Amino acid sequence: MSKRIQAKYKLSRRLGENLWGRPKSPTNTRENGPGQHGQRRRKLSDFGIQLQAKQKLKGYYGNITERQFHRYYEDAVKARGDTSENLISLLESRLDAVVYRMKFVPTVYAARQIVNHGHVLVNGKRVNIPSYRVKEGDKVSLKEKSREMNIVLDAIDSPERDIPEYMDVNHKIMEGTYLRAPKLADVPYPVSMEPNLVIEYYSR
Repeated sequence: MSKRIQAKYKLSRRLGENLWGRPKSPTNTRENGPGQHGQRRRKLSDFGIQLQAKQKLKGYYGNITERQFHRYYEDAVKARGDTSENLISLLESRLDAVVYRMKFVPTVYAARQIVNHGHVLVNGKRVNIPSYRVKEGDKVSLKEKSREMNIVLDAIDSPERDIPEYMDVNHKIMEGTYLRAPKLADVPYPVSMEPNLVIEYYSR
């Protein structure tokens, strides 16, 4: 088992939730936290609840650094409208998140990797930056040579996830269109996300 997979499973156990809704998650069979002897769940303070909400949302999108995540918060504050909804829209517009939502890969970690390795095109041009911000109407596709990769074919055939309504995807040509920025209620999170608590955490 790779260190990345171990870290991913440890995050789910620490939070006590099956963060990505995967059937092989250890939280399906283990109630204790990570560590040799596990950790008992303690009642959290208000700050602890906010911190956990932040860690859960940040962790869901894979290897986003604290600095990057805080920048998304700052951009969400500057934008018009509800700050917590803006935060979700910004996170969902990341190229790796879009690739994951379009079911070109099985996990957010695989999405980051496939983008990094240059397999993804945006409007016909190669983009290898996972944090690239996809705009409404942009077409995201896989390079022709990348369409027969086992990881891609397995993800498409998997019944684990559905494609959200804010995307239009054609797996026959391995291309999808990012139709619009989603609201929290539109995003198919397998666990409850509370971006309002994330905003409270950073605005303390």
